[in-house]
Amino acid sequence: MIYVFMANGTEEVEALTPVDCLRRCELEVKTVGIGSNVVRSSHGVPVITDLDANEIVLDDKLDMIVLPGGMPGTLNLEKNEQVQKAIDFCVEQGKYVAAICAAPSILGHKGLLRGRRATCFPGFEETLEGAVVTGEPVEVDGRFVTGKGAGAAMAFSLKLVEVLISKSRADTLAASLQCP
Repeated sequence: MIYVFMANGTEEVEALTPVDCLRRCELEVKTVGIGSNVVRSSHGVPVITDLDANEIVLDDKLDMIVLPGGMPGTLNLEKNEQVQKAIDFCVEQGKYVAAICAAPSILGHKGLLRGRRATCFPGFEETLEGAVVTGEPVEVDGRFVTGKGAGAAMAFSLKLVEVLISKSRADTLAASLQCP
């Protein structure tokens, strides 16, 4: 199970590209709304989520959580108790935590990126508290996957496929999507 959290103000490309890619690979993905099953993206796009945050189950079936960026979506995710519990669960259980754009700041504020290679949207580097910030489109360090922003959403999503399945499957998906 993979949960992709979405709150009002979430960057829709960063949320829905991973959902699309992971579902194309037949992985079980649920979109999770913060505060409601209908969230309005950072560009005003209404999105109906599969679950409300209070419906998530944190158990051994959970493989990854994804935190898209966008403003004020990142702030809305960070202040949500269920999101915080999901992050803590994943860290404690050795599950993947993926965050893109401004959302790596959530992990930085928790001290989870100290000494790890990470990337984020320019201007958020200082919020990654102790991380080795690379500025690359995507970084993987241990069970943390970080992405730079909306323009890196496909590379980020393909990296999620790679860490959950294989590089070969990610390459096959990229070819089928006509990615360079």
